[in-house]
Amino acid sequence: MISWILNNIGTIAVSAILIAIVITALVIVLKDKKKGKSTCGCNCAHCAMAGSCHNSKR
Repeated sequence: MISWILNNIGTIAVSAILIAIVITALVIVLKDKKKGKSTCGCNCAHCAMAGSCHNSKR
């Protein structure tokens, strides 16, 4: 088992870094969503989904 880990340490390290980045991005997105922040530019006049995007604010 130890030899397998040592042989694949590079793959394990890169995978761990990528997982950490994805988890960090998800946490940031979820925190912003709870705060009511939007990912759009809020230029609803030019948006095809303007009628359904910000229903709670109207």
